Amino acid sequence: MTVIVGYLAGKAGISALHLGVEAARTLKTTLSVVTVVPKPWTTPSPARIDAEYAQYADKLAVDSASQAKECVTKLDPGLDVTFHKYAHRSAPGGLLKAVEDLNAEALVLGSAADGSLGQVVVGSTADRLLHSSPVPLAISPRGYRGSKTHGLTRITAAYPGTEESIHVVERVVALAERLGVPMRVVTFAVRGRTMYPPTAGLNAEDTLLSSWAAQSREALAALKTRGVVGDDVELQVVTGNGWDQALDAAEWQDGELLALGTSPQGPIARVFLGSKGTKIIRHSPVPVLVLPN
Repeated sequence: MTVIVGYLAGKAGISALHLGVEAARTLKTTLSVVTVVPKPWTTPSPARIDAEYAQYADKLAVDSASQAKECVTKLDPGLDVTFHKYAHRSAPGGLLKAVEDLNAEALVLGSAADGSLGQVVVGSTADRLLHSSPVPLAISPRGYRGSKTHGLTRITAAYPGTEESIHVVERVVALAERLGVPMRVVTFAVRGRTMYPPTAGLNAEDTLLSSWAAQSREALAALKTRGVVGDDVELQVVTGNGWDQALDAAEWQDGELLALGTSPQGPIARVFLGSKGTKIIRHSPVPVLVLPN
């Protein structure tokens, strides 16, 4: 088993390498850095464009491995790390092939470069893998440089309060026990963005949000009474006027990981993220871990 980090020189920075090193170290496993390069055309070109293209792809892979090795060595000189090149028509396709070939335990990606520092920015590769990865997919916030403790300090499970999502909490419980870190379960109760004054009255939305929060607290308490989580697990309902405020209102600590998932979407185990999960990810200030069903 290994942790795979998707890395391409000059594409999205080194935040994924920082998270990948932390993940491999925490899981006490190896790290595999995978670079996916464009697959050359199978038909030879009379102008030798195909050969030049292959040389370009080879250099890109070499440069990526060189940069990744320098970074990983600085972070953890004793970590067992290997470097791999996959030629594929698409980056997601190449990474999925690597997950299969290398028997990956988790896949780590960085945020896209066109977003705010400190936030998870889902690029095109991560977006596709959020709906197809057969293994847990972790995404680092843009500019992430690891925790000050150089390891995981707590796992927070995002719990929507439905019966179908209890299996996600159970998986996070098992992960927290395996890693020996505390766990928290949070339900986000979010008010929608509306025009003011709303036709139902100025206080109607506040009443609805309060009622939703009360129901969420009952659903969280039931996790303990049913034995899904232990008495030492912190339960919290966080409200906000939009997902950005709700995620900001949760008290995050250095070295925290936000885990979430959705209900099964068919016979094949894979990540399948709904609209609420996507919004939580896009506003998370800490690395996220999305679990396949």
